[in-house]
Amino acid sequence: MAAAERIILHTPARTLAIDVGGTGLKASVLDSQGRMIVDSVRIDTPYPCPPKVLIKALALLVKPLPEFDRVSVGFPGYVRGDKVITAPHFGNDIWNGFDLVKALKAKFGTPVRLLNDADMQGLAAIQGKGLELVITLGTGVGTGWFRNGEPMPHLELAHHPVHKEKNYNEFIGDKALKKIGKKKWNGRVQYALTLLHDLFHPDETYIGGGNASKITFTLDAHVQLISNQDGILGGFRLWEKI
Repeated sequence: MAAAERIILHTPARTLAIDVGGTGLKASVLDSQGRMIVDSVRIDTPYPCPPKVLIKALALLVKPLPEFDRVSVGFPGYVRGDKVITAPHFGNDIWNGFDLVKALKAKFGTPVRLLNDADMQGLAAIQGKGLELVITLGTGVGTGWFRNGEPMPHLELAHHPVHKEKNYNEFIGDKALKKIGKKKWNGRVQYALTLLHDLFHPDETYIGGGNASKITFTLDAHVQLISNQDGILGGFRLWEKI
């Protein structure tokens, strides 16, 4: 860990938390206790969205926010270390191997940490006991998997076949919702939740994302909806857990 990061971790610091979504970019600044100093701001995600376009959009997004000492970014794809491996909503070819942390450090002049967006949302939602599964329903489908509060190696389950030739993104993503309607989509979500429960056997399951509010069936006792604000609030815990 760099010296600058060691100093920040031991002194009160403000965290700029950024939630990169397939349809919207959101951000806020959190105080030294992980509370929002101001309401979150949002702009539409630009398309096409290669790295330079996203970085420019993020700079515009955070311009009206208060000063900050460090940055947390939740990204909708597979990330490893400082680099993006996959970016299904933006184009895997143009994003593969891109060092997003390095680029944002240069842009903001502060330490930066990067995590999958579902994992970052999960950090704010989980209880920290046992096995906990986080599912986000938005433009695509995200998953985060935790054991006793620690994030497990990320799995891109959204690309795994779930029904016939469809993967989770295609089966219960936003395009599917708009195509088949809320009633059929709810049936698919219920089916997918059953599969994921049989696969993981989590003690608790949390569902977030922009389409979570469209669920109409009764959730099992171990399943609960979580706030989309957790995608930002998890940015504080990212500096504690990773």
